[in-house]
Amino acid sequence: MSGIDALKAGVLLLVAAVVQISLISYLRVADGYPDVVLVLVVSIALLRGPLFGACAGFWAGLVLDVASFQTLGLTSLLLTLTGYWCGRFGDATTRSSAHPPLIAVALATIAVALGSSLLHFMLGSSVPASELFGRVLLPTLALNLLVAYPLYRLCRRLFPPTQRARGEVSVAV
Repeated sequence: MSGIDALKAGVLLLVAAVVQISLISYLRVADGYPDVVLVLVVSIALLRGPLFGACAGFWAGLVLDVASFQTLGLTSLLLTLTGYWCGRFGDATTRSSAHPPLIAVALATIAVALGSSLLHFMLGSSVPASELFGRVLLPTLALNLLVAYPLYRLCRRLFPPTQRARGEVSVAV
C-alpha cells in the first residue's frame, strides 16, 4: 500500500460521502438510492486487497457516521467488514473477468443491508421485513448494480493494477 494510493482513496471516499449525504440520498427510487460509497469501497478493495479495503471501509464509514449524525461506528463496522471480505474476494478471482465487480457489489449490498438491520434491531429499533426487502433493498441493489461498472472503471483508472502477491487457494483432495 503506497501513501499516494491511501491519499487518493481517502479523498475519493471523502468526496463520495459528502456527495452521497448532500445529493444522492435525496434521489430516492421507492425508498432506495445508490450507495456510491459502498460501491467505491468494494471497487477499491477488489483492486487493492483486504487490508486496504478494510482501511478504506473504516474511513468511509466513519465519515458517513459523523456527517449524517448516525450511531457512531455502525457504518464503520459494516464497511470495514465489507472492504475486508471484498478484498479477499478480489484476491481469489481473476482481474480479467467482468463479473467480479457485479458479484461483489450485489453481495456487499445485501450483506450491508442485512447487517445494518440486525445491528439496528440489537440497538432497539426495528424495521418490518417487507419494507426492508421490497422498498429499500431491491431498489438499492438495482441502483448499486447500475453504478458499479462506471465507479469500478474510475477506481481502476485511479488505482492501476500493481504487481502484488495474490492469495493462493489450494485444493484439498
